[in-house]
Amino acid sequence: MPIFCDSEINQLKQVIVHRPDSGIARITPKKSEDLLFDDIVHLPQMQAEHDVFTSVLRGLIGESNVMYAYNLLKEAIDSNSEKKAELIKMIVEYEELPIATIQLFNETLTTPELVEVLITGYWEKEDRIYFEPIPNFIFTRDIAVTIKDHVIITRAAKEARFRENILTRFIFWAHPYFGTLYDQQKIINLNLIEQFPPSRWGEKVCIEGGDVMMFDPQYVLVGCSERTTDHAFHALKKVIFEKKIVENVVQVNIPSERSFMHIDTIFTRIDKDFTVVYKPIIYDGLGSYVTVFRSDGTQKVYYNVKDFILAEINPNMKFIFSGNGISPYQEREQWTDGCNLVALKPGVAITYDRNPKTEKAFVQNGFAIRSALDILKDIEENGLTLEMLEKTIITIPSSELSRARGGSHCMTCPINREG
Repeated sequence: MPIFCDSEINQLKQVIVHRPDSGIARITPKKSEDLLFDDIVHLPQMQAEHDVFTSVLRGLIGESNVMYAYNLLKEAIDSNSEKKAELIKMIVEYEELPIATIQLFNETLTTPELVEVLITGYWEKEDRIYFEPIPNFIFTRDIAVTIKDHVIITRAAKEARFRENILTRFIFWAHPYFGTLYDQQKIINLNLIEQFPPSRWGEKVCIEGGDVMMFDPQYVLVGCSERTTDHAFHALKKVIFEKKIVENVVQVNIPSERSFMHIDTIFTRIDKDFTVVYKPIIYDGLGSYVTVFRSDGTQKVYYNVKDFILAEINPNMKFIFSGNGISPYQEREQWTDGCNLVALKPGVAITYDRNPKTEKAFVQNGFAIRSALDILKDIEENGLTLEMLEKTIITIPSSELSRARGGSHCMTCPINREG
């Protein structure tokens, strides 16, 4: 079972996604803020857009290599009745439901019904709501991160996402596909309080996957942001160095604002020589600085991400600006995830179709812009493969997906890339 990622850009081999589920359709305007969803959405359209996205993934990296969180959870539950019972007990206790609910979930619900309830909080057959939905589960980047041959199971900063953590821990613990990772001590579970306790000042360990990047084979970047704490950074750094996974763990400090909730909302690498960035913070250094911690105990400080990348990653790196670096377009297109791209291979990445100024910047840097529907047609009619594509940005429909505040990078959890 291959689990390996040592970059953000090497050819994508396997990825976890989650199709927008029916729980999203039950979010009211009053509840949206509590559930960390910026808007209410039209679910059928959102699902249709996500289906186009995953069709491109399946068409270019292979049908079986796009793994759905729903299916993984279902298969994990079916694989071990004792672990299933433990999951149900944990969820019932966390959600503060009557103890009788344990037996109901364990004995009455079919596996598909149970999975639906665990994700959406709603049992359709009985028309009963047990708990709130977890709409951000579509952003599978946040639930886990693969660094080399280890998997970090993250811990959410906000209570609205805690059940995502529970389900993710269960998948990596109970699913046969991932079963050996615990035995091999390849899981870094940030939810283990004994290993990752609060600081002496009560600061909890909170890291979400959008703040962790395997940016280069010897560099793990961790953002300190609205969602990831300084204490959490140092706790994770300690374990990474103890396990000798990489030689450099890099703290990227950014403004603690909703607009920049994770570092992948303001920069992502798409090629050996190209990174897409939000210019004011990443290039100009507004409210940001970088500290490189090395395994030998030394440190190096940079006053912006650009200087760090040029000095330590690639002196020839070129920076493509969201909104082409022009206000107010750079602010608008950063907000609609113009910096948030997932690379399928060096130079080939997926983004939303709603950022024209950023698209212009791509073209100025030699990239072709192709719609997802054009790519899918080319796959079907001409046998297009990922190997045939070079310097291509694939745009996916996004009128509803973009309202959830996360792009293609957020919607993917890579577990295997070419090494």
